Amino acid sequence: MACAMLRIEDISYSIAGRPLFEHAGAVVPDGHKVGLVGPNGAGKTTLFRLIRGELSLDGGQIALPARARIGGVAQEAPGTARSVLDTVLDADTERAGLMREAEAASDAARIAEIQTRLADIDAWSAEARAATILKGLGFSDADQQRPSADFSGGWRMRIALAGVLFAQPDLLLLDEPTNYLDLEGALWLESYLARYPYTVIVISHDRGLLNRAVGHILHVEDRKLTLYTGGYDQFAKLRAEKRALMASEAKKQEARRAHLQSFVDRFRAKATKAKQAQARIKMIAKMEPITAPEEAKFHRFSFPAPEQLSPPIIAMEGVSVGYGERRVLRRLDLRIDQDDRIALLGRNGQGKSTLSKLLAERLAPMEGQITRSGKLRVGYFAQHQVDELELGETPLDHVRRLRPDEAPSKLRARLAGFGLMEAQAETRVGQLSGGQKARLSLLIATIDAPHLLVLDEPTNHLDIESREALTEALNDYTGAVVLVSHDMHLLSLVADRLWLVDQGGVAPWQGDLDDYRAMLLQTPEEKPAKASPAPKPKRASRDEILELRAEARKAEARVEKLTEMLDKIGGKMADPGIYDDAAEVEKWGRKHAEASEAMTRAEAIWMTAMERLERAERG
Repeated sequence: MACAMLRIEDISYSIAGRPLFEHAGAVVPDGHKVGLVGPNGAGKTTLFRLIRGELSLDGGQIALPARARIGGVAQEAPGTARSVLDTVLDADTERAGLMREAEAASDAARIAEIQTRLADIDAWSAEARAATILKGLGFSDADQQRPSADFSGGWRMRIALAGVLFAQPDLLLLDEPTNYLDLEGALWLESYLARYPYTVIVISHDRGLLNRAVGHILHVEDRKLTLYTGGYDQFAKLRAEKRALMASEAKKQEARRAHLQSFVDRFRAKATKAKQAQARIKMIAKMEPITAPEEAKFHRFSFPAPEQLSPPIIAMEGVSVGYGERRVLRRLDLRIDQDDRIALLGRNGQGKSTLSKLLAERLAPMEGQITRSGKLRVGYFAQHQVDELELGETPLDHVRRLRPDEAPSKLRARLAGFGLMEAQAETRVGQLSGGQKARLSLLIATIDAPHLLVLDEPTNHLDIESREALTEALNDYTGAVVLVSHDMHLLSLVADRLWLVDQGGVAPWQGDLDDYRAMLLQTPEEKPAKASPAPKPKRASRDEILELRAEARKAEARVEKLTEMLDKIGGKMADPGIYDDAAEVEKWGRKHAEASEAMTRAEAIWMTAMERLERAERG
């Protein structure tokens, strides 16, 4: 099989007169795993189309070794009557062709050639390899025998992804492959790509994948391409250092230019200094401009704050839920408080989305009792809701319908708080990007300041900067959060409790996300061989955790009160008038010393309470 080495040499390409690439170049060596990153609209997907030869360059060239095979996932995956397994097997066109020819061939010499080639490409293990890939992407043995037409569009995209992974092209181009995967599928894909024997370039906003599955980052910026060594975190660090250096150099150059120009302005009219002035004019002309890098557009999310409710905000006893007569989850005894941050874990089909809908009152319980706080408001975001926006209306139309009595300026301010600025506010939803639609859906989900926010895959269309902004917003949010996501980075920064949804039940996961990832990636062969894990310390009871939370809140309130007291004392001591009275000076000095000493003790108590609470919640 040919070994792919990609050479992008001095390429230029424009769309409708707008240049995407100008004299850009990069070399991707054999077998490298590369993450392709850059701002939305920078040309990442266009670069893939140029590599595949679907578009013609304005200048330069893209070179691959002769006979190198390029593979990727089409934007749509139609369903057929062929089984899922057979659809994946068909993706290796050489094997499929040889198998068909072997059935019809009668010439002995040709039959021998076919059998030799089938042996060379390991054709006889193909079914097992295809089944392993499908299982990793969430297809059970029974699913693999069903017609691909039985599955929805998202699942068909998984089938198409399985097909291209099975075919093992020399250059694998993947455009946001985790968008239609759950956490388990995304983690499996990370592991698979890290072991993939040939060259991979993947467009992704999944920071975990870009740190664990690739060894290089190809960055598209300012119509150029730059290849960095390392994963995304290393790239971000190097780029920040580079930007800081460029900004510093630009500042120095501007100061030097101003100094030279001031000399010219002052002395060019004087005969005795004319020669020196001319020399400095030439120096200014020869200076290669250093442009300070523009700051990336970084729109934060502004979630309105709900009022506090008495705990719990939701309590379940013996609850079962499902669809029609089929129970998906049974005998649930769960409790949620307003300061909870819960991530739902579990393999596809186990009921994470079902539980999300139950919490959001999109499904009613089939049995058991749910007690909700009387004033409880719930915000719900699910990926399908992005598709349910009114494509012919503007974002302004959507929020006006929810807040008909608000002034247009207030409505626009709401949109701006979610990164939908003036231009997007009046653009029809059908013309917005996927990320902009997701922002609008998040605004709609949070507009009533919910006490509980249920988010089912909120990051699918968000770029890395927007994901970071969402993380910040969720950590600042004063309501409860229940989160389903394939983005491990988001889960690790937001969730402080993990619930495993499995085999019809929901229970705390007695470990952290790294433990869960390790469990998912174990092969069947590894599981019996692994020593039994050390028993986890017994998790604190719910009442113990509530008591520790109350203790932490009380300690925090004491610190806040002492802070206010020290501010007042400081203000009094800043008044020059008190220094006319020695007794007043002594009194306020004593008060300040006592408050400072009390603050030291209060902070120590608060830190101890927080550490105890953290240990208890971690289990």
